[in-house]
Amino acid sequence: MADTLTFPVSLPREFATLLGAPVQAAETAREYILLGLYLEGRISGGKAAELLGLTRRGFVSLLARKGIELFPSLA
Repeated sequence: MADTLTFPVSLPREFATLLGAPVQAAETAREYILLGLYLEGRISGGKAAELLGLTRRGFVSLLARKGIELFPSLA
């Protein structure tokens, strides 16, 4: 991912602790942001996979591990 933007995010310590060590926390937060965008229909599964550095199959596996449907219903 060559073109990136970094910005600080302030979180309550308790919340940040749930995300893990700082490096792990950043990756976990990034993953949840991209999964949220996918669930909202703002990005495709292919785009989410690309931004997460996963193959399409890897993305489908991630969705299964998180209990997220491959084709979420947009109500």
